[in-house]
Amino acid sequence: MTATRRTLLLSALLPLTGCGMVGPSYERPPPATPPTPDYKETSDSLFRPAQPRDTVDRGPWWNIYSDPTLEQLAAQVDVSNQTLKQNEAAYRQAVALLRQSQSALYPTIGYTGGLQQSGRGSGSSTNSSSLSAGGNSVAQYSLGGTLTWEIDVWGNIRRQIESDSAAAQASYATLAAARLSAQSALVTNYYSLRVSDERQRLLQATVVAFAKALEIVSNQKNAGTVSQLNVAQAQTQLEQTRAQLVAEGITRAQFEHAIAALIGKAPAEFSLAPEKISDKVPTVEAGLPSALLERRPDIASAERSMAAANAQIGVAVGAYYPQFTLQASINFVSTMLNNLLQIANAVWAFGPQLAGTLVDGGARAAQVEQARANFDKTVATYRQTVITAFQQVEDALAQQRILEEQERVQRVAVVAARDAERTALNQYAAGTVDYTTVVTTQTTALQNEQTLLNIRLARYTASSNLIAAVGGGWRDSDMPPPVHIPGEQTSRELKKKSWWPL
Repeated sequence: MTATRRTLLLSALLPLTGCGMVGPSYERPPPATPPTPDYKETSDSLFRPAQPRDTVDRGPWWNIYSDPTLEQLAAQVDVSNQTLKQNEAAYRQAVALLRQSQSALYPTIGYTGGLQQSGRGSGSSTNSSSLSAGGNSVAQYSLGGTLTWEIDVWGNIRRQIESDSAAAQASYATLAAARLSAQSALVTNYYSLRVSDERQRLLQATVVAFAKALEIVSNQKNAGTVSQLNVAQAQTQLEQTRAQLVAEGITRAQFEHAIAALIGKAPAEFSLAPEKISDKVPTVEAGLPSALLERRPDIASAERSMAAANAQIGVAVGAYYPQFTLQASINFVSTMLNNLLQIANAVWAFGPQLAGTLVDGGARAAQVEQARANFDKTVATYRQTVITAFQQVEDALAQQRILEEQERVQRVAVVAARDAERTALNQYAAGTVDYTTVVTTQTTALQNEQTLLNIRLARYTASSNLIAAVGGGWRDSDMPPPVHIPGEQTSRELKKKSWWPL
C-alpha cells in the first residue's frame, strides 16, 4: 500500500472515530425540594375554586379581565417595547453563535491567487536598485486552494454546539420571561391608573358635597345659629379634599407615562381617557405545583443554562486530548496565464496533522475545575429560581384569597360609614351634635371609600402577580427544540431524554 493510499484511508477512518464525546452527559438535577401535590394556600378552607372565566388563556392571558382597552395596549407591548427588542436581538445573536459553532463540523475551503513581476537591471552597474529601460522582467502567475478540516474525534466541537444550543434556548426563555414581565407591569399600571380615575371621581363628588356643606354652614353662621369655628372646620375639610384631588392628578399622570413607556411610546404621544372599571376581579387558578416547572420561562432559562454549563465541562476536558486536522492544498504556478491550470504546473499537499499540549502548568486542569464550578453555580441558580417561583405563587394566592375577604368586609364598613355620615348630618341639622361630629364622620366615610379602592387595586395587582408567577400563557412546548448533536443521541433518545423531562 502506497503512502498516499494509507493517508487517504486514515483520513476516511478518522471521522468514524468521532462517535464519542468526552465530558459528562447532561442529566437535569432535581429541584432542591420536590413539588408538593398542591399549593399550601389552595388547601385553605377559605379558598374559593376558580370559575371557568378565571382560567388563564394560552397566549393573551390578559383577556381574563375582559377589558378591550387593556387588550389593545397589551398587543402593542410585543411590537414596540424596546426591552423586548433587546432580548429578541440577544436571542438572534445566540442563534447566530450556534450556527457558527455548527460550521466547525465542516471543512473550511480557501483560495489564493497572485501575479508577481520580477526582473533585474542591465549593464554592469553595481547599483541593484536601478533597472534600465531595456531590462528583462518575468511575470509569474499563481492560483491555489486550501482545505482544512478538524476531525471532531473527542467531541469538543459537538460539546460546544450542545452548549450553544442550550444557551440559545435559555436566551429564548429569557425573552419569554421579559415579555411576561412587561405584560404584567402593563396590567398593574393600567389598573393603577383606572383606580386613580375612580379615586378622582370619588374626590370630585366629595368636593361637591363638602362645598355644599360649607355653603350651608356659612348661611347658618350669617343667621347667627353657628359660630365661625364651624365655618372654619367646613372650609378646612373642603380644601384638604381639593388638595387630595390635585395630588391624585400627579399619580395618574405617572401611571399613564409608565404605560406609554411599556408600549414603546413617548409620554407626549400617549394618553388614556378616564374609564370605569368593573368591581369584580377574577380569581385566577394556579394549577398544580408540578405544572409550574413547565410554565415558568425563567425556570426554563435557568435549566437550559445548566445544560450549557454542563457541555462546557466536556469542552474543557477535550483540551486534554490531541486535535486531528486534515489539511490539503494545491497551487498552480506558471509564467504564462494561458497554461496556468495545467497539471504539470500544480504543486499539491495532503495529509492529517496532530497537535496537542504536553505541559501547560495546570492550565487545563484549572479550566476543567472552573467549568465544573460554573455548572454547580447554575444548579444552585436553577434550584433557587424554582424555590422563588413557588414562593411567588404562594404569596399571590394568599393575597388573592385574603384580599377578596378583606374587600367583602370593607364594603360593609363603607355602608356603615355612610350611614354614620347621614345620621350625623341629620343630628347636626336637629341641633343635637356639633359640627365636629359631622366632620369626623364625613372624613371616616371618605377614608373607607378610599380604602375600598386601594383593596380593589391590590386585588388586581395580586391577580396579575399570580398570572405572572404561574408563567402567564407560556408553556415549555413553546421552546424551540434542542439541536441534534451527531454521534451523541438518536432522535428517539433526544425525545425520551429531552431538555425538560418530568
